Amino acid sequence: MEQNKFNLEMSKMLDGFINKSVTDMPKLELNFYKKLWDFFLLGDSFYFILNHITFSIEFVSSEVEKVLGYQVSIFDMTFLNQIIHPEDHSWFLSFGVSITNFFSHLSIDKLTKYKVRYDVRVRKLDGSYSRILYQGILMEHDEQGGFLRTLNVFTDISYLKREGGPELSMIGMDGEPSYLNVASKNVYFENGEELTKREKQVLKLLMEGKLSKEISSILKISKQTVDTHRKNMIHKKNLNNTGELIGKAIKYGWI
Repeated sequence: MEQNKFNLEMSKMLDGFINKSVTDMPKLELNFYKKLWDFFLLGDSFYFILNHITFSIEFVSSEVEKVLGYQVSIFDMTFLNQIIHPEDHSWFLSFGVSITNFFSHLSIDKLTKYKVRYDVRVRKLDGSYSRILYQGILMEHDEQGGFLRTLNVFTDISYLKREGGPELSMIGMDGEPSYLNVASKNVYFENGEELTKREKQVLKLLMEGKLSKEISSILKISKQTVDTHRKNMIHKKNLNNTGELIGKAIKYGWI
């Protein structure tokens, strides 16, 4: 997804969390947030505090330099948007829609009883990408349930997950149920940009149950070319195999 469009959609998505009538924010009590590390899976991690009224990061822990290589001084929302892998932009935004919808159906007393968890690829200072596990919890909200501040933790889980698409879960605490691998429709999928005309032809035939040899005969291309198109689509969509490609294509209407 093109960066400017991503930034615009990100702003719209965050806007859904807040109550615009709020004018005064309570003072940030940093020590209070530091006590909450036990809620999160740790490892090579850092945390930051997001102010949902100003859409700004109020604090970033110094461990960001160890995990991603960046100085604390440059880590803000604009910079964070820029270092998310372009192929994960649409999923990142779609997760935001799902998260907003989930919390909008919770009673106010349950807002702080859920931890959001998902993974996304993030670019490091050296140009490589790490698989980052995001975990976030609402720490302050207004009387109407609008988000004020969230505590957010980034953990490098590249050693646990190298391939496959991002996954979203809502983890319940204090006896609340958890919702793992929540189905989140990629509402920002840009059909025309991602797959070529020939790839769509191959994908349509795969969805019809055709084998590579049959597809090569129908399209009058070599079997090797068919396999190359199939592998390219799997790579573009950050999937694991042809079955997953077909399943996602049917579910999200890629043809």
